[in-house]
Amino acid sequence: MSERLDSLVAATRAELGRRKEEVPLRELERRAARSATRGFRSALSGAGIALIAEYKRRSPSAGVIRAGTSVTDVVRTYEAGGASALSILTERAHFDGSLDDLARAREATELPILRKDFTVDEYQLFEARAWGADAVLLVVGALPAARLRALNDAAQAISLDAIVEVHDDRELEVALEAGARLIGINNRNLEDFTVDVERTFELLERIPAACTVVSESGIATRAHVARLDQAGVDAVLVGEALMRAADPRAACAALLT
Repeated sequence: MSERLDSLVAATRAELGRRKEEVPLRELERRAARSATRGFRSALSGAGIALIAEYKRRSPSAGVIRAGTSVTDVVRTYEAGGASALSILTERAHFDGSLDDLARAREATELPILRKDFTVDEYQLFEARAWGADAVLLVVGALPAARLRALNDAAQAISLDAIVEVHDDRELEVALEAGARLIGINNRNLEDFTVDVERTFELLERIPAACTVVSESGIATRAHVARLDQAGVDAVLVGEALMRAADPRAACAALLT
């Protein structure tokens, strides 16, 4: 694990310890049992490339992206603009996210939602279900192989899809061995935060056709999306370009048409 990624995961573990004391796992299990998932992966399988539109206030690489925005208003504009699914940042220390943002997004739209966070513990899976997520993120670079497989299996057991995120050949091999069916290719290097969309094309040919593939980071134009679509990518995850747009609805539509 890189030093930067290690610091992100360490912050997540520290925050997780506090939340476990506040809300027992049994309570999360009860809440999770009361809600049905909306089928995140299936929402990405329609004709043409799908858009996962992301809500985030800030990031370690970009700083503050859009201050004072309402998650409710933004996700509704994403839905109106043609997004197939949503990604909601819930990591607090580096992204100013929260589980409340996830719950508000769930109430505001009918789109399936990815809980975007560093998932390292089964407790977070039940949190995701309890607060309205339909999918979680598993970052290969942040998890030992055995832990990745265990979390991927546990997510499936409670009807959560899991985007298993990779950045290079070795991580892709680990993801496939863990049984990943939904692969996210992160074009951002988590060691130095540089971005190269060519990463997706380099790894795509090594991914079995049965997997659903999502390209993440550095996607900002219709030309990017069209090229990825032509190559066979199933979906793109776009956050910063949409959050910075004066009209997020129009920005979504412009990526897709």
